[in-house]
Amino acid sequence: MMGTIRLEELENHSEYVSIAGMAGVRLDLRYASDDNFVGRDLYGPSAHALLHREAARRLARAARELASRRAGYRLRVFDALRPGRVQRVLWDIVKDTPQRIYVADPARGSIHSFGMAVDITVEDGQGRELDMGTGFDDFTERAQPQREAEMRERGLLSDAQLDNRLLLRGCMVAGGFRGIATEWWHFEAADRDWVRAHMRLIE
Repeated sequence: MMGTIRLEELENHSEYVSIAGMAGVRLDLRYASDDNFVGRDLYGPSAHALLHREAARRLARAARELASRRAGYRLRVFDALRPGRVQRVLWDIVKDTPQRIYVADPARGSIHSFGMAVDITVEDGQGRELDMGTGFDDFTERAQPQREAEMRERGLLSDAQLDNRLLLRGCMVAGGFRGIATEWWHFEAADRDWVRAHMRLIE
């Protein structure tokens, strides 16, 4: 890791940009509200939707890909850059539970805390969130891409729900992101090990 930088120092930092107002993207920052698994606003006045400029560039490309596939559809962002101090709050809640697989240990650094990950879904032309089979931060096996075939066979995910996930995944991959095995909504803009070795963590 290349060290840390305070979130408050990013306002005029050329490597980090706001995604507010990005074409084809709507913000729904769940940790800036009480609509999250913690049940309270974790961001307060620091609730800014920021990404590293490379991740933002890829997000814009993914949004264009979605628009080319489904006219009027948009990406809906649940979380972008998440400071390390917020990551520690989440980790402290789940670290002694089975749900720990869904939250990165802040000792290693969440890729969110480098501005290189987004939590995201798709909404239709009327602003309605597509049905992905679970909501955001659903800590069950149904949320896991690695178990989608099994969930479909057991009748726990429908073909329509899987098609919606594939639409999201296809657009994000086309934009230059990669998904993970345990959360359908989480995408990263670069290899985790590279990010942790070459980028600064935001506190």
